[in-house]
Amino acid sequence: MKILVCISKSPDTTAKIAFTDNNTKFATAGVQWIINPYDEWYALVRAIELKEKDSSVVLHLVTVAGADTEPVIRKALALGGDEAIRVNADSQDSFYIASQIAEIARQGGYDLVFTGKETIDYNGSSVGGMVAELLSLPYVAQATHFELNGNTATITREIEGGEEVCEANTPVVVSCQKGMAEARIPNMRGIMAARTKPLKVVEPVAADSLTSIVNFELPPAKAGVKLIPADDPGELIRLLHEEAKVI
Repeated sequence: MKILVCISKSPDTTAKIAFTDNNTKFATAGVQWIINPYDEWYALVRAIELKEKDSSVVLHLVTVAGADTEPVIRKALALGGDEAIRVNADSQDSFYIASQIAEIARQGGYDLVFTGKETIDYNGSSVGGMVAELLSLPYVAQATHFELNGNTATITREIEGGEEVCEANTPVVVSCQKGMAEARIPNMRGIMAARTKPLKVVEPVAADSLTSIVNFELPPAKAGVKLIPADDPGELIRLLHEEAKVI
């Protein structure tokens, strides 16, 4: 069994968000980068759990990014990956990234491809489906539970108003979200071992970029809080109707 987990870096949630070049680029100066939480806590940890149950499982990681991402991918290796592959490209286009991941998956002959449901900076939730389409594989999105029995995967996913249980034969692509696994932190043994684990750098294959960023905008500043006396419900109703426009 071979598993490929897609890893991306994201700004720490405490990072100050700013833009440069006339609001066309994210300002990276001073930003602390982390493993995208959906990739780390759910996709990677669930893959590690499968490996712990079956020592024959081979677990590889893939990222599409520049050299500055290597500390992030090393942390992912410290959690339990066997080997990492970095496609040497810097792109925010989902189709381009998916094309690179699909090529790695095709060459490696992986049985499972796990992604996080989305990244916390772009929230696109599109790469997993594109990878599956490019590989002509079944795809299950928003998975909250995953079990494997031989070559048959039983996957629970959220749908509006409830849950859906799917079965698919491997190979299969799955995007993972909360419920798939419990977050872990690397231990000292894993951190030391990660320093010597293989991190292979490959050049990207030719692929189109179908989207480009025109500009970024910060959300509007929040208005101040208005306090209404408890004995004046009429004023509260008026404000909700005329200003908030919710009634």
